[in-house]
Amino acid sequence: MMFVGFGPIMETVTPKQSAPIPRQSLSAAVVERLTEKILSGELREGEQLRQDAIATEFQISRIPVREALSHLAAEGLITIVANRGAVVSALSPGEIMELFETRAVLECYMLRCAIPNMKEDEFKRAEDILRQYEQSLENDSEVKSWGRWNWSFHSALYAPANRPVMLSFLKKLNINCDRYTRLHLVFTRDLHRAGQTHRELLDVCKTKDPELASAALWKHITDAGEYLKEFIKRHREQHS
Repeated sequence: MMFVGFGPIMETVTPKQSAPIPRQSLSAAVVERLTEKILSGELREGEQLRQDAIATEFQISRIPVREALSHLAAEGLITIVANRGAVVSALSPGEIMELFETRAVLECYMLRCAIPNMKEDEFKRAEDILRQYEQSLENDSEVKSWGRWNWSFHSALYAPANRPVMLSFLKKLNINCDRYTRLHLVFTRDLHRAGQTHRELLDVCKTKDPELASAALWKHITDAGEYLKEFIKRHREQHS
């Protein structure tokens, strides 16, 4: 048998170029940045969002900005107003309460569906998330993560219901509520109570009684809504 040997083949290696960032990813990044500005209060209620100004700030074209604004409008964080364009949504105290009532109806239903399917692993995951949430509440530099931890805890309780469409809708509702919840926590410093009420809710869920757990959740959400409704009313009167 005859073997043919090959000498080393010299190749010119050129630097590998990264694929360009898809426009959709750019739009998602703008959504994330604008969402944080709205939730933190940097962009105030009623403030106009100009596409050209945002494009200049982020050094991008207006196309991904337009896509981002459409996304934020669908989530309810901004409103498209005739002759003004996009403005940060301003919910009345009554609308804020209605938002929390909607959350209460859907989330209590989700929890009733989830409780029979909950196993020890689900409770442990919720416990771990709650511990991290409580730790973040002790650190002012973590303020922008409070809403994310709050939703992570609640969604961990609802996940066993196996209703992904409803869970996705609830996430949007929670994002819209987050800016008012965060404002309340920042101004009142009622951080210990925020952690305590979630721990009480988890303890009730561990009884695996769907009606008892949903009743506790209903009180948890509607009490927060009532408190926020009054807080936002007073806050706006003081800053008007």
